Amino acid sequence: MAVRQITGRHVLAGFVAAFGLIIGVNLLLAWNAVKTFPGLEVKNSYVASQQFDDRKAAQEALGWHIDAGHADGMLRLAITDQAGAPVKVRSLDATVGRATHVYDDQTPEFTFDGTAYVAPAELGDGNWNIRMVAVAADGTEFTQRVVLHKK
Repeated sequence: MAVRQITGRHVLAGFVAAFGLIIGVNLLLAWNAVKTFPGLEVKNSYVASQQFDDRKAAQEALGWHIDAGHADGMLRLAITDQAGAPVKVRSLDATVGRATHVYDDQTPEFTFDGTAYVAPAELGDGNWNIRMVAVAADGTEFTQRVVLHKK
């Protein structure tokens, strides 16, 4: 029986293969991270920061609480005031999507049923974000990202 010896070429081939695999996986992960990045939230963060405190104070003065749910193919977005009463807004725009990519983003057409805003939406299990903008009767803009965990 012949004994095989490990030569320098064998060791070099092992190192090249191992590091090649590591670098290849890192490049693949970096490419996927950049490809699935949804983009900018604001065009100019400095300008947005100058109005942040005023918008936050106006939004907090409304005293609204948001609760989201999904059942039987219907997405439910309840907006209540400090007393717990339902709030009817002037307008409501919302985008529902995954936290990690924009492929599953939807813009449901909400209608007010007297207690909450409802819209048909097919959502799979997992973590969903609802990025909503509601305008109060007095014109105050209320923006919030609501996290919805669907099981």
